[in-house]
Amino acid sequence: MSITVINLSKNYGSQVAVNNISFTAQAGSVLGFLGPNGAGKSTTMRMLTGYLPQAGGKASVCGFDIETQSLEARKNMGYLPENNPLYPEMYVKEFLDFVANIHQIKNKKQRIDEVITLTGLQTEQHKKISQLSKGYKQRVGLAQAIIHNPAVLILDEPTSGLDPNQLIEIRSLIKELGKTKTVILSTHIMQEVEAICDRVIIINKGNIVADDLLVDLISKHGEKTLEPVFVKLTKAQNR
Repeated sequence: MSITVINLSKNYGSQVAVNNISFTAQAGSVLGFLGPNGAGKSTTMRMLTGYLPQAGGKASVCGFDIETQSLEARKNMGYLPENNPLYPEMYVKEFLDFVANIHQIKNKKQRIDEVITLTGLQTEQHKKISQLSKGYKQRVGLAQAIIHNPAVLILDEPTSGLDPNQLIEIRSLIKELGKTKTVILSTHIMQEVEAICDRVIIINKGNIVADDLLVDLISKHGEKTLEPVFVKLTKAQNR
């Protein structure tokens, strides 16, 4: 398994943000990691990527423990956080060159050109990041996440701010990346999950309330789409 999570937990004072969750994810599929606001999605992603220490439990990425082998684990990951931190004063191509240098990428120029094409940044590559629309900034964030060709991609709201045409292009790219990589995708758009994901985990109040193949999860609840299943499972937990 590319990602293994065993009894992972995180507290903020007396508040339990993530409550002893366990799951695995493997290459060749896109895992939708869903939940209401404050459910523990972003906290879980931040622990996996080394931005937050866990309070308990264990997790590994490509066989590397996220706590004791953090650097090795992070080398195998690409991460697009929800807030997509960028350097607005840098030009797009300059920023990608900066990220490529951090990862010590060989054939750097070729790889930068490849990810610019993959993410549809050709017309924007010579602009300052501050001049870009939110949608194009998201593309830059995705480009930096994949530039070192990581085995694992963790994407938190990757299509935020994209117009309908851009949505189709980026969803197609994520689905294609999911054929060879392990992709964890967090989004509030249920149609996006149905378009991209093979499997779904739903987390609510720090607990996993569903973990199943997308088609099986919908079928088991007697529904035709994911949205009523999501509402049913998260509302039941909130009573």
